[in-house]
Amino acid sequence: MNTGTLIGSLIFAGVLLVAVVFLYRKMIQGWRGRAQRQLAMIGTLPALPEMLSAPTIPATKGLYVGSTLAPSWLDRIAVGDLSDRGKATLTRFPEGIMVRREGATPLWIAQDKIVAVRTERGHAGKAMTFDGVLVIRWTLPAGVQVDTGFRADDHKAYELWTREENG
Repeated sequence: MNTGTLIGSLIFAGVLLVAVVFLYRKMIQGWRGRAQRQLAMIGTLPALPEMLSAPTIPATKGLYVGSTLAPSWLDRIAVGDLSDRGKATLTRFPEGIMVRREGATPLWIAQDKIVAVRTERGHAGKAMTFDGVLVIRWTLPAGVQVDTGFRADDHKAYELWTREENG
């Protein structure tokens, strides 16, 4: 490799690095801006109840896919850790549904705030096969409806979750 080619390659690599860093920073700014815009709309999340009855559906292990603003399965919520995917367990109680997420705060969905429990092909940018994601539509204390997605390790559990909701 001659000196001219080496210098040209280094300049190109430098320009490419600067462009990648610039785009990455813009992406982070956009995500933070989205979280700021959604903050007033989302409000504070409900706290876990102090006392719970025995579970009506035992803990179902799987992946917390994320939460989106209903009805759009792609309009991800950026506030707090609601957008963070991770291993989780989903448990149904007479009082509501608890989502325990690894490395994130537990999520409580009160029974009177649940609108629907259904299965979908995709949620929060994660596309799956037919009925691959369990989606819980519920209403936040601020009055906004959100969809929370959960992909169970065993998809046979979906029947129990949807049957429980639909009576």
